[in-house]
Amino acid sequence: MRILISGKNLEISSYLQEVVEKKMHKLDRFFAPEAEANVTLSVEKNRHIAEITIPHNGRIIRSEEVSGDMYASISAALDKLEEQIQRHKRSLRKGLREEVFQEFADYADEEDAGPRIVRVKRFDIKPMDEEEAALQLQLLGHSFYVFENARTAKMNVIYARKDGNFGLIEPN
Repeated sequence: MRILISGKNLEISSYLQEVVEKKMHKLDRFFAPEAEANVTLSVEKNRHIAEITIPHNGRIIRSEEVSGDMYASISAALDKLEEQIQRHKRSLRKGLREEVFQEFADYADEEDAGPRIVRVKRFDIKPMDEEEAALQLQLLGHSFYVFENARTAKMNVIYARKDGNFGLIEPN
């Protein structure tokens, strides 16, 4: 697995890079050698944030952890990622160790004039059913997910409700 490590408000030392690479190689058994993992480490005040994103076979597997220690954040994020893979192994199995996601772009806007778009993500949208979209939503750990409904061929939004269930927004 290729591991891309970047830092925000943090200089990535060679030791920190070695630690991340060593820990990330625990996931090699799940992915093909050409798979790519993006690891972003950042520090905000006393918060050490580790974010791991692995684009894979039309899905994005992601975890993020925050703690007072960067090494603890990295370990927790990896544990969370491995747990997600194990939990959803059956539905992920068909793509594991086969293909790699296409990277999505991450752009930052430099202007400083009120609310602005600070991040743009680009990714291919593949048709899927509501259950697969719900799985993708859980894998990402986000509150909503936009997808093309395979049944209707229209864009839909699935979102996590506070009661633990999901909601689906369909256009008329």
